[in-house]
Amino acid sequence: MNALVADIVPARPATPPGPETEMSPRTLLLLKGPILTTLLVLAWPNILVMVAQASTGLIETFWVSRLGTDALAGIALVFPGFMMMTMLSAGAVGGGISSAVARALGSGRRADADALVLHAVLINLALGLLTSALFLVFGRQLYAAMGGRGGSLEAAMAYSNVVFAGNVLIWLMNALASVIRATGNMAFPSTVVCIGVALLIPLSPIFIFGLGPLPGMGIAGGGVAVVATTALMAAILAWYILSGNSIVRFRIARLKAAFFADILRVGGVGSLSTLQTTLTVALTTGLVGAAAGPDAVAGYGTGSRLEYLLIPLVFGLGAPMVAMVGTNIGAGQNRRALSIAMIGAALAFVACEAIGLGAAIWPRAWLGLFGDNPVMIATGANYLRFVGPTYGFFGLGLALYFASQGAGKLAWPLLAGFARLVIAVGGGWLALAATGSESSVFVMLAVALAAYGGIIGIAVRSGVWFRNKPDAGSFS
Repeated sequence: MNALVADIVPARPATPPGPETEMSPRTLLLLKGPILTTLLVLAWPNILVMVAQASTGLIETFWVSRLGTDALAGIALVFPGFMMMTMLSAGAVGGGISSAVARALGSGRRADADALVLHAVLINLALGLLTSALFLVFGRQLYAAMGGRGGSLEAAMAYSNVVFAGNVLIWLMNALASVIRATGNMAFPSTVVCIGVALLIPLSPIFIFGLGPLPGMGIAGGGVAVVATTALMAAILAWYILSGNSIVRFRIARLKAAFFADILRVGGVGSLSTLQTTLTVALTTGLVGAAAGPDAVAGYGTGSRLEYLLIPLVFGLGAPMVAMVGTNIGAGQNRRALSIAMIGAALAFVACEAIGLGAAIWPRAWLGLFGDNPVMIATGANYLRFVGPTYGFFGLGLALYFASQGAGKLAWPLLAGFARLVIAVGGGWLALAATGSESSVFVMLAVALAAYGGIIGIAVRSGVWFRNKPDAGSFS
């Protein structure tokens, strides 16, 4: 792999550490440790906990499905927007935070890394408040446009108003976790998320159905459980940084436009990519709803939730890739950075393809967990049979998206996401108009995922990160 990458990226001497401080052993591991071993050591606890975090949605869906098909369809309508908040705060802007901090540490700018913590928290608090307001004000119109009606629309609103009232806590939690992950510490954020998931398992049914004198809140209770556990996780992560246990520290620093820009130039473009993914799911949900009604929406939403489960799975691998790629590029080790990206992408492809093929062969093993409505089962199974075999390309593209965050180069992931959106939604609409069959929409979704992974893979492999790339600088 190193020989292959050497043909693409010219050798460049490493940037010497800055005079501010000696590099920590954790940072040196990112710069000098064996790539595959280091990536797996950092990734496995992260993958485990990201799957656990994704399980929060599955736990909710399992209990909410006991309230009936309207409740299941309602949560399917809200889920793309709620997942978008997680993806934006953890994967997009969170990736920008991790990238900025990792590059600062890699080039020896310890004081800059500390100052970035305050800027990261302020950015995510502001974005959390803004996105909460949008969903609280315009949620009903959005869910109606996605096919919600009657009982499913009312269920969506009951759940949405709770989770988006507490949305700012999700943004805060992911800002703090991204700062810690940037240092190469994946274990502590992972432990905190596991605590939250463990608490959610009993809290969800208690708040949904009630216990003793505590009355059941219905579908809204699921949202209350998520908000409560998120608040606890944010508090623990804040304590860890404030107590001085983290390599980077929270300190009051003069606000600098350059620090905000360093986070947002990666996080902003990453946010556009995240919005593309969510818009793709939301618009295709509308197509399915228009073609076959709320029961089909429940089936498509439940089936596509497995695709969303891949995001935290790949994020578990991608968060170490952001830290490793960013730190190595900050130190001028371009060849090593690209090797990290290609090895991580191969791992993501294999893992996601295995899940997709399993879902395509045995779709009812997944769908049966959430209900037995015939239309829901049939639609979800149809989706998984067509789209599941292309999940590997989604994993490959997503892994290279995270690696590109570390490199601070997101133009090609953004282009690939746009291609996916056009093929899935535009192609799906044309196919539906021509055939009247939901199967034709799912065929276009599969083509779109293959195009997404293929475009990013070819671009990164060709060395686009390092064309006209300036040397890493300082914000001093």
